[in-house]
Amino acid sequence: MRKFNLKDHAAKRMMDLEKAGRSGQEKPEKAPEPAEAAHPVNTDEMPGIRMIWSTDTGRVRKTNQDAVIVGNGLAGVADGMGGHNAGEVASGALRDGLLEETRGQMPDRETLEKAIQKVNLQLFNMQEKDATLTGMGTTLTVLWVTESDMIIAQVGDSRAYLIRNGKMTQMTEDHSMVADLVRRGMLTEEEASVHPMRNYITRAVGTDEELEVDIYTEKREAGDRWLICSDGLYGMMSRNILEGLAAIEDPAEAAEQLMQTALENGGRDNISMVLMMDDTGAPKNEEADEPATEDEENGETAPADKAEEEGAAE
Repeated sequence: MRKFNLKDHAAKRMMDLEKAGRSGQEKPEKAPEPAEAAHPVNTDEMPGIRMIWSTDTGRVRKTNQDAVIVGNGLAGVADGMGGHNAGEVASGALRDGLLEETRGQMPDRETLEKAIQKVNLQLFNMQEKDATLTGMGTTLTVLWVTESDMIIAQVGDSRAYLIRNGKMTQMTEDHSMVADLVRRGMLTEEEASVHPMRNYITRAVGTDEELEVDIYTEKREAGDRWLICSDGLYGMMSRNILEGLAAIEDPAEAAEQLMQTALENGGRDNISMVLMMDDTGAPKNEEADEPATEDEENGETAPADKAEEEGAAE
């Protein structure tokens, strides 16, 4: 479904529509086509990381307003919104701007925050100069790989999932009215998934001069698999199916099966994803591997360490 930025006047309309239900399904505008092959990413700059991405216009939309962000240790998706080609402009400009601002930079939270804020202002100013872009914006869900952590930045309703030890966890929170209602206990997850205004988001990059960005940090572990995707993917299948397909051992097959399932279920929106495999996780603590001293083996502690323990006890 087409994405909109939720303004105050839309909130009342949303509550009215909550009882009205869905008024009709969007019909495909083109014949079904097989999913495109996923694209592997050269990750030489990220030892221990493998990455593959895929995007498709879907079976309803005429253009693809999603953008996949890969490079400089970044992995993410942007889902654009706006009339004519404005959504495509917004997501593409966000992708290009982030890659430019992070080129040659060491990954950290502050650098990522500053890069997003700078690009947000650039997108906002583009609308001020070009009336055809008025109202454009884009979601952003992106990971930045550090030696020990994954830095996650979130705006809008694209998502990042982590599959660890066979269990999938949604690591981001949607910035949308229906998500807010779910968190407040006013809607169930099932009701939210079919709500007529589920595509109205409460935050977007480029719609205001100042932007609130959620930034998380998750410690890397060997065997982790990350799925970053637009709602055109996760919105077209149940959580159980999403989890099962994303966990397929071969990442290329996982991406192909995810895309094909979204298309077979209607492909009502643009579909984009990045799958990231972490083969090594964070480096082990070398200090933990150092041999114990004779005093430590006998249960004794060095004087300096004793003083630290006594200070901590006080």
